[in-house]
Amino acid sequence: MRIRTTFLVAATLMLGHCTSLAVDQELPPGFTALARVDDSIELDMRYTTNNNFVGEPITGYQATACVLTTAAASALADAQAQANLQGYSLKVYDCFRPQRAVDHFIRWAADLDDQKMKAAFYPDVPKDELFSRGYIAERSGHSRGSTLDLTLVRLGSTQPQADPMAGYDCRGNEAQRYPDNSINMGTSYDCFDALSHTDNPDVGDDILANRHLLRDLMEAAGFSNYDQEWWHYTLRNEPFSDQYFDFAID
Repeated sequence: MRIRTTFLVAATLMLGHCTSLAVDQELPPGFTALARVDDSIELDMRYTTNNNFVGEPITGYQATACVLTTAAASALADAQAQANLQGYSLKVYDCFRPQRAVDHFIRWAADLDDQKMKAAFYPDVPKDELFSRGYIAERSGHSRGSTLDLTLVRLGSTQPQADPMAGYDCRGNEAQRYPDNSINMGTSYDCFDALSHTDNPDVGDDILANRHLLRDLMEAAGFSNYDQEWWHYTLRNEPFSDQYFDFAID
């Protein structure tokens, strides 16, 4: 019980709005902490916690904050304003991702004996095929600073606390998936499965409508969706389209 209680306290501290040290971090020109542009966008930064497909905090994420290019942050604020008008808020799971974090993913993927998060994140995909199927990349668009992962939550809702090691199924119904105040998107975030493909009809019309609402909001603000992941968006006119960065978020 002491271990689980410690986890829940730590998770509580990690969730919420973008108010961490990275707000005051000195960033490369063209980058900003999202909180400086719009501090109403909710954060649930999974790679600072154990609640991700690796099952441990990821290298390079020392602070719970969203860092983006200034252009992407400004466009995201526009999407937030429109979401608010419809009774929703954006909630971000991941923003800028340093290359050292991607390298952590590569090391993890090479250890085929480590399968502890398989049921929760990649139940039907062999671990050694995560790269070839396009779920993980050795060079991520996130490292260019204008790609982010996010969802929609109803205004006034709060993120439930739960143990990510409790044995969830990312493809199951809402009771079987990790608790999230996201509107129902049909799968958990980072569920490496065909059901996560944005337009997969197998999730049903109601869930497709939720995914398309997010897509409509983001496209109107200048972003494009990666069609294998309902949560993944990139600013169409990203300022660093061929440059990858490796500064830590601290």
